[in-house]
Amino acid sequence: MAKLTKEMGIIEVVQQYPEAARVFMEFGMGCLGCAAAHFENIEQGAAAHGIDIDALMEALNKLADAE
Repeated sequence: MAKLTKEMGIIEVVQQYPEAARVFMEFGMGCLGCAAAHFENIEQGAAAHGIDIDALMEALNKLADAE
């Protein structure tokens, strides 16, 4: 069952699931330390980097479900 949504903040997700940082980086969102990561939600960050939001959310929720 999906725990994470694309409306959640990037940093919020990484704080709750530290391994999510690895997933974001694998998808090309390696700028978790940048200022935008502190106010953008997952969908906004994915759009800015041209990332498939559905694939990213699937990977993040797979991680969340495993924990």
